[in-house]
Amino acid sequence: MASSMTKGAAQRENPADGGKTFFGHPRGLATLFMTEMWERFSFYGMRALLVYYLISGGSDGGKEGLHTGGLAMTAAAASSIYAVYLAMVYLLAMPGGWFGDRVWGPRKTVAISGGIIMVGHVTLAIPGVPAFFVGLVLVAIGSGLLKSNISTMVGQLYEGPGDPRRDGGFTVFYMGINLGGFVAPFVIGTVGETVSWHLGFALAGLGMGLGLVQFLLGTKHLNPRSSEIPHPLSAEERNAWLRKGLLWLVIAAVFYAVVAATGHFTLNWALIPLALLGLIIPAAVLARIKRDKSLSGSEQSKMSGYIWFFVAAAAFWMIYDQGGSTLAVFAKGSTAGSVFGFSFPATWFQSLNPLFIMALAPVFAWLWVWLARKNQEPSTTVKFGLGLVAVGASFFVFVVPMMMTSDGTKVSPMWLVSIYMVQTIGELCLSPVGLSVTTKLAPAKYASQMMGVWFLAVTAGDCVTSLLSIGGVDLSGTTVITVEAALAVLAGLAVYAYRKRIAALMEGVH
Repeated sequence: MASSMTKGAAQRENPADGGKTFFGHPRGLATLFMTEMWERFSFYGMRALLVYYLISGGSDGGKEGLHTGGLAMTAAAASSIYAVYLAMVYLLAMPGGWFGDRVWGPRKTVAISGGIIMVGHVTLAIPGVPAFFVGLVLVAIGSGLLKSNISTMVGQLYEGPGDPRRDGGFTVFYMGINLGGFVAPFVIGTVGETVSWHLGFALAGLGMGLGLVQFLLGTKHLNPRSSEIPHPLSAEERNAWLRKGLLWLVIAAVFYAVVAATGHFTLNWALIPLALLGLIIPAAVLARIKRDKSLSGSEQSKMSGYIWFFVAAAAFWMIYDQGGSTLAVFAKGSTAGSVFGFSFPATWFQSLNPLFIMALAPVFAWLWVWLARKNQEPSTTVKFGLGLVAVGASFFVFVVPMMMTSDGTKVSPMWLVSIYMVQTIGELCLSPVGLSVTTKLAPAKYASQMMGVWFLAVTAGDCVTSLLSIGGVDLSGTTVITVEAALAVLAGLAVYAYRKRIAALMEGVH
């Protein structure tokens, strides 16, 4: 999900590097590769533990055979918190880019966000409900700040979009993301699931700490422009933003103080407003851009086409991101934790997606080029349809082992391997294509903001999942899984059926 949207150009080499390169790329790429790898190590490691920690000690946790020490929540509450957490990470990517552009500059923003993430994981390592939620908020804020800015710095290493090394550099960077995500469940997941939840969270903090130290030591290899603030706030703007921020903070504090004082506060008082914001903000952002009268007729048409892709992506991520909640709970309670006599923790299943991405991404990249040479490459619309059909098909597959375990039988791990593989195929059809079509359809006025808009599709999808859980929908039920699968497949078929109409709105964009 890393963005390849960057701003500006860069020098081909930093003279301080002495001519050394990193696999033929500027030395600064090694710094950013390792920083992102460690950040993803901490992020995916904590994510692999999150739902298990929330349900351990409760009736659902005991049913799944987890050791105690968690927060004893129901699986439904855990799924809702997990979905809102992911939604906020991607929602905060947009203001994170704004901070890099207007307040601190990309380099300072990444350094500060790395520190916030590290403190967040360390806070999670402290037992207790207050520490858990404070830590989760800090990790979400830090991740949102880091996400767009580190990608911006990758782009600044090259001489603009025309540099032939640019695409290869982002490919190397993307491998760092998946390498960290692949290793994390084996280390953090194993320690947290089998030894201590809080020791696992502490290891996530250590990982981010290593990434932060490595980043600070390697900043000399980055482009000097990464320290600049592209569009700094004026004193008047800064004061206006501070006043607005403090006003909303006071309103929220007073409101929740009254709710707590009257004895009405429950977790849903926090989750429901956040989930609703995760739906309202994306809709408001798209509406604001679409209603901008300064856009040309062509740009307005392209935005109409883009909304189709946005809604399709939100539906995709709603199902896909249940890999760390619904599928994770099934992995622990209903899937055999051994292969050929070798036992392993359930968190290891979370390594399957990054493994399949590293294995299949080069294959898909080659496939699209090969089909393009034959003038047979599917259009963006068709690829999106394929992604939706694939993620829906993965849940149709999921229904089979769910029915097999209805009598308490545990199924083979290969069922989950198959499900994650089909979902990854869907991701490779939709996610990279979505990043590309976002840059192609973006109005010139909003070129820098549109990548943040793309991330809002993840926010919207995860917030729907959270609201369903809060509303009492059993996301682990066979009926609900079947309905979700059917809706995704139907959505994919609808995108395909209306491909000519969408293509007409895109005005020549393939």
